[in-house]
Amino acid sequence: MQQLWTGYSLLYLEGQERAYAQDLGQAGSCVRVFSTLPFSVCNTRKCRYAARNDKAYWLATMATPPKKPFNGAAIQNYISRCVVCEAPSPAVAMHDPNTPEPPPCPPGWSHLWYGHSFIMFSGGGDEGGGLSLMSPGSCLPQFKAQPFVECQGARGTCHFFANVYSFWLTTLNSTDSVLTDSRQQQDHVARCNVCIRM
Repeated sequence: MQQLWTGYSLLYLEGQERAYAQDLGQAGSCVRVFSTLPFSVCNTRKCRYAARNDKAYWLATMATPPKKPFNGAAIQNYISRCVVCEAPSPAVAMHDPNTPEPPPCPPGWSHLWYGHSFIMFSGGGDEGGGLSLMSPGSCLPQFKAQPFVECQGARGTCHFFANVYSFWLTTLNSTDSVLTDSRQQQDHVARCNVCIRM
């Protein structure tokens, strides 16, 4: 496929205490330039940047999260990168919560990647968003219990806060209601397969 651009994986924005989610399977979620707050707020008289408690949430890398908020050059270690490519047809994610194995592609379709079924997310308060299970953005190649980082423009810092939650399609059975070990958590997340018609 032809590469169009590379960028940083924007999950969602929070402004006026409302969340505006991006579909990780669409080109709009791959922002070419990173900023702890990639938007300003305008009314009929003026525009303001980082003057309120607005936030940006970015998909995270697999790097071990630091214990304290971080800023400057350190941020680049924790923000996931993305690439936008021109494809011959739309890619589709397939999920199967009934088995620990990812489902096969339909006849005539080609496999792109296997992953874990990521369906919803929320930050501080009750704001967040979700992903269509048809979107390739709902099939993350790697599992991480806290797969995104919160950045605050007013402070210019980012952090993996304890009050953010990720939601995953699960193969969890009724006898296992609490999973604390990361390997246990990953084993109970449904697997997925991203397929494309070539």
